[in-house]
Amino acid sequence: MSGNLDFEQFRIFLEKTCGILLGANKQYLVSSRLNKLMEQQKINTLGELVSRIQTQPRSGLREQVVDAMTTNETLWFRDTYPFEVLKGRVLPEMIKAYPAQRLRIWSAACSSGQEPYSLAMTLDEFERSSPGQLKSGAQIVATDLSGSMLTACKAAEYDSLAIGRGLSPDRLQRYFDSKGTGRWAVKAPIKNRVEFRPLNLLDSYAALGKFDIVFCRNVLIYFSADVKKDILKRIHATLKPGGYLFLGASEALNGLPDLYQMVQCSPGIIYKAK
Repeated sequence: MSGNLDFEQFRIFLEKTCGILLGANKQYLVSSRLNKLMEQQKINTLGELVSRIQTQPRSGLREQVVDAMTTNETLWFRDTYPFEVLKGRVLPEMIKAYPAQRLRIWSAACSSGQEPYSLAMTLDEFERSSPGQLKSGAQIVATDLSGSMLTACKAAEYDSLAIGRGLSPDRLQRYFDSKGTGRWAVKAPIKNRVEFRPLNLLDSYAALGKFDIVFCRNVLIYFSADVKKDILKRIHATLKPGGYLFLGASEALNGLPDLYQMVQCSPGIIYKAK
């Protein structure tokens, strides 16, 4: 599909555009994700693709390429423990610390919406088990850099394949309406808890405001060490003192001891903002 020089050019483009660091051995991944798009556009090499994006900035090609390279299948209630820790430990602690304030949760790089909707269901389950506790309510802000992903998130409809990834029959029955033909829609009270906004994690977070809790799970693995550190510093600036950061199960926060304190939850680790 392309030579090494073209691949190198594409790697630099992707890192500059959205921070994603492609390994030198990831040519197969790029091929599998971009083949169809390149065929449609009659583009033969990655070098030609980058050149076309640069010479035709308004063509929408850049957005299509970023979409193709950043779209990941996600699970409902991924790894289970973060949502249990949120319900059993973090929410009661936050309500005690800020009883009169509305809680704010940020789901960063929300992909196809499973994480923020899982968070909305978790809030509902917490309210059912502890009525009257969340007196001031809670808001979930979910962001992603992919426009097509955000459109899909807002539609809040999933096929049976997506539904089968981590959703229990009980939650499916309680929180979804069947649309027939193997499709399910998130019920309005859960859907309306989430506000979706476009955001590239390389850009400013200032417009998002302050949060009590940030879920930034399974996305930092795609960034270089420096970019990862910068993102974690800027996430810290959005967290209230004592707020919590949830990372992916295989991700660790190395360094930054002046900003975050590690909290063992057994299972799992979360990070408290200093």
